[in-house]
Amino acid sequence: MKKKFLNGLFLGLVFTLGLFVGRSYADAQKVPLGLPEVTVPSDNPVTPLKVKLGKRLFLDKRFSLDGTVSCATCHDPQRAFTDGLPIAKGIKGKKGTRNSPTVVNAVYYTSQFWDGRASSLEEQAKGPFVNPVEHGLKDYTPILDIIRKDKEYVDLFKKAFGIEPSKIDIDYVVKAIASFERTVISGDSPFDRYMYGGDKNAMTKAQIRGLEVFRTKGRCQDCHRIEQTSAIFTDNKFHNLGVGFSKIEPRLMEIVQEVQKAKEKGLKLDESILSNSELSELGRFAVTLNFEDIGRFKTPTLRNVAVTGPYMHDGSLETLEEVIELYNQGGEDNPMLDSGIRPLNLTDQEKKDLVEFLKALTSPQFKNLENSSK
Repeated sequence: MKKKFLNGLFLGLVFTLGLFVGRSYADAQKVPLGLPEVTVPSDNPVTPLKVKLGKRLFLDKRFSLDGTVSCATCHDPQRAFTDGLPIAKGIKGKKGTRNSPTVVNAVYYTSQFWDGRASSLEEQAKGPFVNPVEHGLKDYTPILDIIRKDKEYVDLFKKAFGIEPSKIDIDYVVKAIASFERTVISGDSPFDRYMYGGDKNAMTKAQIRGLEVFRTKGRCQDCHRIEQTSAIFTDNKFHNLGVGFSKIEPRLMEIVQEVQKAKEKGLKLDESILSNSELSELGRFAVTLNFEDIGRFKTPTLRNVAVTGPYMHDGSLETLEEVIELYNQGGEDNPMLDSGIRPLNLTDQEKKDLVEFLKALTSPQFKNLENSSK
C-alpha cells in the first residue's frame, strides 16, 4: 500500500513538473495590469535563454555595414524603445521616410510596420538588416559569420535551440529577437490602476475628464480600443487621416501606376519604402494594391504615447497637442480620407483634459522620460 502511494506521488510530481516545463516563458510571466495574455506562435515558444540571446542580438551593432547600427539604434530601451527622431536614421546617417514606432507592446499587433507588410515579429526582424538605408547589408551572411565565430553566441544558440554553429541561419536569429520582443510589454499605468485595479485615485480629475472625452466626444476609442478587462489601444486596422497626402496628391494616379508596374517586376518593398518618399506616402496600398488603402497607416498603440514622440508615420507632429488638434479639425482633407474622420469641435478644456489622460498611459518604467520628452 505504501509502495503504491509513493509510486502515485512520484508520478504526480513528474506530471506536475512536466506541465510546468511544457509551459512557455511567456505563460510563466506575469502580464502587467491592463494587458491581455501574450500570444506566442507554436513554432517559437519563448524561453529565458531565447530572450537572453535575442536581447544580445537586438543590441549588437556589428550586424550593420559600418558597425554603427543595431536594432536598438532606432528602438532604444532607454527611450521607451524609440529614437526620439521624426524620421529614423540608419548607416552613415542616412534618413529613411518614416518614424520609428516603439517596440513596447508590439507583440499585440496583428501585423508589423506602419503599412503592415510583415505578418509577425519574426518576419519584421529580417527586413532592416538588408535595407540599404537601415543596417545596409547585402544579405545575411555577415551576421551569420559573426555569430558562428563568437563563442558566447555559439553557446547561447546551442542552449536556446540545440543547434551547432553550422545550423545557425537567419530564421533562428529572428526567432530569438522576436522572443525578446515578446517580453517587451508594459501596462500598470495610472489608467490601468484606475480602470482595472479599482484605484479611483490613480488618475487626476483632469485625466478622468479626459478619459470621458476619449470615450465619447473625442471618438478616440473607435480606433484606440479599450476593452472590459484590458486595453491595447489599437484596432489593428489602417486609416487615412490625410497626414502627408498632399505630397502625392498632385500626381497620385501616376505614382499608383508606377507602383503597380514595379510590383509586377518584383519591387523590393522594404527597400523602396524607405528610399522613395512618394511610395512611402501610399501607406497600406503599396502592400495590397487595393485603392481603398491609399494613404492608410496602422493605428499605433497609445500606451506610453507621452514619451514616444514625435508622432504619425512621418514624425511630422511634435506634440500631443498638435495630434489632438489634427483630429479636432477632422484630419487633413483628401479624397481618400476615412469616413469616420470629421471635426470634433472640442473645447480648449476638453483638449487639455485629453492630453492629461494620454499622460496617464505612461507605465512606471518609463515615467522618468516624461520630463525629457517635453
